[in-house]
Order: sequence, then structure tokens, then C-alpha cells
Amino acid sequence: MQILTVLSGAGALLVAGVFAAFTWLVLPAFARTGPGAAAPVMQAVNVVAVRAPLMTALFGTGACCLALAVLALVSGRPGPAAGCAVYLVGCLGVTVAGNVPLNDALARGRVTDFARWAAAWGRWNTVRLLACLATAAVLWGTSPDR
Repeated sequence: MQILTVLSGAGALLVAGVFAAFTWLVLPAFARTGPGAAAPVMQAVNVVAVRAPLMTALFGTGACCLALAVLALVSGRPGPAAGCAVYLVGCLGVTVAGNVPLNDALARGRVTDFARWAAAWGRWNTVRLLACLATAAVLWGTSPDR
């Protein structure tokens, strides 16, 4: 359980770092370049993002969280399970229900107002960032060696 706690917490922080880079660096840079330049770059980013490094971090952390949640609940420790639920819902759930549909719309050329698209994408991305940070904090606070 301790190894899963460390892997889940570290994975959540790694994924949070990716999301933070987008919220604090990439999206503001897009706003400075304008939609004509930003939209094609974001389309390219979305293609590159769906590769092993990010997908392993994102869904590998989800798998660790799922395993940890089950073990924690079986052993009567709801704290780690709660932290994992935050990741599974706030990170993976928001990714699937919020960011991916926006990415798909952009890829299909259905976005007519990139600034509005980027604002919506950024809000969902910030939710994911906060969920990842909350996951790491809860797991740190409920770590078996604490």
C-alpha cells in the first residue's frame, strides 16, 4: 500500500505539473499570438499529447489510484481512497468529459471562436490541476508512514 501511495501521489504531482504548464504558460502564450496561430499549434499539441509519456502518467496514475483505493477500503482506511477518488473524478473524469470533447471539436474544425474555446479548456484544465494537487495532499496526509 505504501508503494501505491507514493506512486499515486508522485504521479498526481507529475500530471499537475503538465496541467500547470498549460494553465500558466501555454494558454497565456496562445492569447498573445492570436487564434490564427494558436489553434493549429493546439491541434498539434493534442496529437502529440496522446502518446506514451503523457498517457502513461495520466492513466498509470489512475490505475495506481484505483488499486490503492480498493486496498485502502478493504483495510478500513478511507483517507487514501478519498484522495484517489479526487484524482479519478477530478482529473480523469474531467479529462474525458471536459477537455477531450473540446479537443475533438478543435480537431474537427468546429471551433469558430478560439478565445472562447481556450477559456473553457483552461477552466477544465484548472479543475484537473487542482484535483491533482488535492490528490497529492490527501495522499501525503494519509500516508501509512505518517
